[in-house]
This record gives sequence, C-alpha cells and structure tokens, in this order.
Amino acid sequence: MTRLSVNINKVALLRNSRGGNLPDVIAFAQTCERLGADGITVHPRPDERHIRRADVIALRDVLGVELNVEGYPSPAFLALIQQVKPTQVTLVPDPPQALTSDRGWDIIGNREFLVPILIKLKEWQVRVSLFIDPDPLQVEAAAEIGADCVELYTGPYAQRFLADPEGAISPYREAASRAAALGLRLHAGHDLNLLNLRFLRQNLPNLVEVSIGHALIADALYLGIEETLRRYKQALE
Repeated sequence: MTRLSVNINKVALLRNSRGGNLPDVIAFAQTCERLGADGITVHPRPDERHIRRADVIALRDVLGVELNVEGYPSPAFLALIQQVKPTQVTLVPDPPQALTSDRGWDIIGNREFLVPILIKLKEWQVRVSLFIDPDPLQVEAAAEIGADCVELYTGPYAQRFLADPEGAISPYREAASRAAALGLRLHAGHDLNLLNLRFLRQNLPNLVEVSIGHALIADALYLGIEETLRRYKQALE
C-alpha cells in the first residue's frame, strides 16, 4: 500500500491568520497519526507564513511516524535540518516568494549546486528526495548525484486528468519505470485529490509515498479528518 504523508501547512496557515494557537498544529498532526497517516509533511518558508521553525522542532519530538520536511536548500533551511534531522527531506526549487511549488528541479543544470547539499544531508543520515518533473532524464540525474527518492510533481497530471486520463498519466508511467530500474524510491505530490489519486496509484505500481495537503485539508472541512483520511487511504490501497 502506498504511504500517505499529510501536509499540514494549511492548518498552520489558518492558525497564523488569527494569532494564538487555534487550531493547534502539533495536536492536529498527532490526530492524523492516530487516525492512520503514515507520515507528516511540512514546508517551512522563510517568511513563516504557515509552518514555523518552532513547529518543525516540536513535531520532531512528538511524532511516531515519519517527518518529511520540504524546502529550498538555503543556508537557513539546512541549519534547521541539521538541528532537527527529520527522517526525510524533500528538496524543492521554489524561490522564497513562491506561493506554492510549481515545477521540479533541473538537476542536470543544478548538479554542482545540489551535490554538496546531498553530501551534507547524507552525513546527517537524512533520506533525500528531489522534487522533479516526470522526465526520465531528471530521474537518471537524481540517481547519479545520490538521491534516495524522487517526488514527481503531479500538478500537470491533475490539470489534465479529467479531460484525458491516459494522456495525463503517460509521462508519469515512463518516469516511474525509470525510477524502478535505478532503484529509486518513487513519491508523488501536488494537486492530488480524491478524484485523481486512485488512478495515479493504479498506474504507478512502485509508488511508495504521496504527500497531500491542500485538497485533503479542504475535504476535511466537509467530511471531518477521520473520514477524509479513511477515503484517502482507501484510494491508495
């Protein structure tokens, strides 16, 4: 069964909109764990507009499931990772002002930048995932520089899925096949929801993990978090 890592950024965004600690981000993460989430994902940004550095540190101390910390590998981000040493880091190419992730790494063009960072992360015994577009050449480049995993950016898949499911999934099948051949863990994330998740899972047999936040938290407003997690886990069976 593919693992479900719940991205709790939107819960932190709601908390920050009023100040105080309502909703309690840490308690929500623990609730997700209790209800069957396989991991928790956070994406702290320099302006702390949702997840804060203190949240990441607090989560390290209370979670029994894996903590996945996403972010651009700035010096400040890497200092946080060195302090927390989460199970997994997902490196994304977002600039600080980005609203959300909207593209994957050009690993080939950024090899000299990324290699020393991966060496540091491996020294800290952190699993490294690289956020990439569904391009077999980028998959190969990720393997060459020592990544443990690739996370396929599924924004284009989600945009095309309703009109053309086969066309939407085709490049992802090819990238997934290359990852399997190279021994890379395969992850996926961005704009996944209850409409498109099962089809993705059925067509990528080596999909180890998905990270889902925006749609999952939105669904929880209607369904409640327990029923929402049940449905997402069911879609991944």
